[in-house]
Amino acid sequence: MKKLLLSISMLAFAYTTSANVPVIKSNPKIEAQVEQTLKKLTLEEKIGQMMELVTDLFGANDKNGVFYIDEHKTDSIFSRYKIGSILNAPNTCAPTAKQWEKYIEQIQKISMKRIGIPCVFGLDQNHGSTYTQDGTLFPQNINVAATFNREIARHSAEATAYETRAVSVPWTYSPTVDLGRDARWPRIWENFGEDCYLSSEMGKAMVYGFQGEDPNNIDQYHIATSLKHFMGYGVPWTGKDRTPAYISPANLREKHFAPFLAGLQAGALTVMVNSASVNGMPMHANKEILTGWLKEETGWDGVLITDWADINNLYTREMVAKDKKDALRIAINAGIDMIMEPYSCDACGYLIELVKEGKIPMSRIDDACRRVLRMKYRLDLFKNPTQKLKNYPKFGGEEFAKLALEGATESMVLLKNERNILPLQHGKKILLTGPNANQMRCLDGGWSYTWQGHRTDEFAGKYNTIYEAFCNEYGKENVILNQGVTYNEKGKYWEENEPQILGAVAAAKDADVIVACIGENSYTETPGNLTDLWLSENQRNLVKALAQTGKPVILVLNEGRPRLIADIEPLAQGIIDILIPGNMGGDALVNLVSGKSNFSGKMPYTYPKEINSLANYDFKKSEEVGTMEGAYDYNAKITQQWGFGYGLSYTSYQYSNLKVSKSDFRHGDIIKVSVDVKNTGKVAGKESILLFSSDLVASMVPDGRRLRAFDKVELQPGETKTVTFELKADDLAFVGWDGKWRLEEGDFKLMIADQTASVHCADTYLWQTANR
Repeated sequence: MKKLLLSISMLAFAYTTSANVPVIKSNPKIEAQVEQTLKKLTLEEKIGQMMELVTDLFGANDKNGVFYIDEHKTDSIFSRYKIGSILNAPNTCAPTAKQWEKYIEQIQKISMKRIGIPCVFGLDQNHGSTYTQDGTLFPQNINVAATFNREIARHSAEATAYETRAVSVPWTYSPTVDLGRDARWPRIWENFGEDCYLSSEMGKAMVYGFQGEDPNNIDQYHIATSLKHFMGYGVPWTGKDRTPAYISPANLREKHFAPFLAGLQAGALTVMVNSASVNGMPMHANKEILTGWLKEETGWDGVLITDWADINNLYTREMVAKDKKDALRIAINAGIDMIMEPYSCDACGYLIELVKEGKIPMSRIDDACRRVLRMKYRLDLFKNPTQKLKNYPKFGGEEFAKLALEGATESMVLLKNERNILPLQHGKKILLTGPNANQMRCLDGGWSYTWQGHRTDEFAGKYNTIYEAFCNEYGKENVILNQGVTYNEKGKYWEENEPQILGAVAAAKDADVIVACIGENSYTETPGNLTDLWLSENQRNLVKALAQTGKPVILVLNEGRPRLIADIEPLAQGIIDILIPGNMGGDALVNLVSGKSNFSGKMPYTYPKEINSLANYDFKKSEEVGTMEGAYDYNAKITQQWGFGYGLSYTSYQYSNLKVSKSDFRHGDIIKVSVDVKNTGKVAGKESILLFSSDLVASMVPDGRRLRAFDKVELQPGETKTVTFELKADDLAFVGWDGKWRLEEGDFKLMIADQTASVHCADTYLWQTANR
């Protein structure tokens, strides 16, 4: 009998202990420097190193509205509070690179003078030089995931690190590795999609790109990362940002922890904490997870930082603390090392009181300060607190622009291509319509020059909107711009002006084909919350009216999350999801539409068809029940518009000859899985090969399937390549009801495209540790 009844004699156990091998190997030289510095610090100075304030407190705007560092004010803050860190762009708007260079130089000069310790400056460089004018903006993370190309993730992060360090900023709050498993959530696009393995691999690649291979020695071309938001942040019960999540203990360990663990193993120096609560416990107060899971189980010696003013939430919103002082006691004892206040220094005084009252042990303060100092030594800030922009000649240059174009091109997903309407031939008259047709803001999304990205068109004028890119390719005389629906740029991200649909319909009379650019305007975090997942009624009415003209319709979806379009999908002959592709998005789209490039992107999440089917690709079979007729008439079928991993191409691929190296395996084995992939079409293309597994019977209800490996290959017409994966048998384990990992005896199915193979686990193995 398989799995359901297990005798003790069948089981193999692992009696290893956690954190025998820390995820980051310590450097004796750095540790000695940290201890030497720590011994010299007073309690006030140690607590100051744990504080992070916003840039605006250190300066002011001149009569022209240009921010400058007020050296007297800065000197006063450092002298009094011994602040260890500063974050954010002044006025939450991107300065020039030269301005950054001056700001950081002034700040570091005063920091070194007053406390002898460099300040560590952090920015949300979420998709390139987010907060620096004329830097490179790459596709957002959801696009990076859609490429299924680790090299694009790593190289984009390398370029971002280069441009960030060029302006003397050594730290970014990126990558975001929350699992985006709820389409309603406004931060879906900042993450790598719904799957924990894809998120782990992309997050790991970005950590290596940002930091390099040695976290103890980060050179002048790399920066520290901050994995965020630890953890469970991406699945709020309401779908609204910063609201509670309720996650089974098994899923929390097996899926939500996985990308963070992968990032730690790659050497991530810092982690930012989830603003909300999980299963009723605010994450900023959860000692079991912050200290236990994150630090003790892994031996991780990095910095755990709050998100924006989140310790305050413990008493203002979560109601687990009676006041600010009590909230600080809870959070610091839970494991928080650095406090992002960001506008007040009152925490310094409270912490001093708490230590003197014995409510926070001095050992906890020493540990937190030690972690901050260790980070600064690893970044070599004591010797090189600033850099010179002139030493970074590739800043904002052609090399990184080409990389951004490549990433955008590989990320766009062809979802529908009836009667081969694409590629779109030259010589046709094209009506370009929809609110996303002629602005950069929606191509870049949030965290672009400003927090909400609402001023992007002021800064990104040298790049091409979709309309401008179409004109460059097809000739301005062949492109008619009549948007029909436009956004109210002075209102909320979702607000639209009075629609002018009849004007667009009239313009369609002179067109051979209609390209409707629809979706969302830029937003992020709580301002991006919504109450209706359907695409706006105005935009859907625009498409319906244009379809009635009889002209073929191509939909271009430019959106940060999958907005429901089930009523207009049948009206389109072609559909392309470009997600949020960045400054090179217009050019990438036109290269694909014209056939100069081939589509290779695949969906990084499940695109729902209806609001009551917000399932993920790995849903359990018990979640889907067919129609039961009679007295209990119901239908629990899960419907999808497009599935995870779906994506079309201008060519076709044939899979064959799936082989496994062993049909029976045990704990610790490696299973080699190979498959032949042939380009059977007439044009070259890149194909992502996805390996899934299915556990057929388990002691807990198993997922229907799980992504276990992926690779991307380029194939010329008629070319065949053999792709081989090395699948660890232990990767087929799952977290059981007892919270422990288990690899159970029984049968598994491996799947790549239409190819399947069966393998058998010969015995059951239980881990006696929290992590495999």
